[in-house]
Amino acid sequence: QVQLVESGGRSVQAGGSLRLSCAASGRTFSSYAMGWFRQAPGKEREFVAAISWTGGSTNYAGSVKGRFAISRDNAKNTVYLQMNSLKPEDTAVYYCNTDGRTRWSGSYRPGDYWGQGTQVTVSS
Repeated sequence: QVQLVESGGRSVQAGGSLRLSCAASGRTFSSYAMGWFRQAPGKEREFVAAISWTGGSTNYAGSVKGRFAISRDNAKNTVYLQMNSLKPEDTAVYYCNTDGRTRWSGSYRPGDYWGQGTQVTVSS
């Protein structure tokens, strides 16, 4: 079992920055990849970014590449999503995710463990 708790979401103006955090507990955090997803009102949940178990590999959705950065601190059992140059279309509930076992496969598949989400609202 893995428990995930997101934090850091809030309202911000376009062009601003936010850093989201996701604290994990349960299985050994340093042994599995992590991902961030988001879901906007009326839309399906979509992939945002993922990071390997060591932090040495990452990938991003095209819509956020160059603006967002995923990182992790295995000593703190936490994964981060630094979001810069925010746009109104980034407005969504952001979720962290893992399957609790896969280290890295190149492409990230969502696992069974989700946090409760944190709301990000970007106003123009």
